[in-house]
Order: sequence, then structure tokens, then C-alpha cells
Amino acid sequence: MQTDIDPRSLIGRKAFDRNGTKIGTVDEVYLDDATGVPEWAAVRTGLFSRDAFVPLEPSELVDDTLRVPFERSLIKDAPDFGVGRHLSPEQELQLYHHYGLEISAPAPAPDRDFGRLAGEDD
Repeated sequence: MQTDIDPRSLIGRKAFDRNGTKIGTVDEVYLDDATGVPEWAAVRTGLFSRDAFVPLEPSELVDDTLRVPFERSLIKDAPDFGVGRHLSPEQELQLYHHYGLEISAPAPAPDRDFGRLAGEDD
């Protein structure tokens, strides 16, 4: 998804599945703790239903709607963690597994040579 979008502008937008079936309305947006990039959206799936978490990557913003590239049934079966609270790393992992998404590994630390310094004699 576009990373330059203000996450607050997603709230209230309609969300649709891969087939164009309405899922619901974006209720909240969750940012990545490390980068601050919008990572998950909580979508209210109906008047008396719950919020379902959907990944914002690989979703797209098309014609002022959020297009989620998964089936509505998969989205409705996503783990329910409630809204208004921080997602723990374990909860995020469950969501990634539910959607069959790969978790991007953190960037490796720069290589450092803690051996002898250049120019040192043995």
C-alpha cells in the first residue's frame, strides 16, 4: 500500500475483499512499532459484528476504498484481539500466519570486525 497516506484518512473508508464484496468500514489503523508505517487496519464487519484485522500490505487504496486481496470468509475468520489496544508481537505473528504472509526479517546489524585492528602486529 502507499506508505505516504495519512493513516487517519483511512478511518471511515469502506473495505472490500478480492472479489469486490464489501467487508465493512475501517475502524482503526495500527502502525508498526519500529517504523511508524501503517501496518494493520481493524475493519468493522457489520452492525453487531466485531472488528477484523486486515494487513495494509498488500492491500490497496482504490477510488477512496480499501481493497484487501483476500476472501471475505478468511478476513471474518481472522483472530479477534479486540480494538483499542496495542497488538503484541505474538498477536501480529498470528495474523501473519492467518493470512499466509511472510514476516519480513529485521535488517541485520552491520558487520564489525572485533578481531585485531588493522596495522596491529601479532
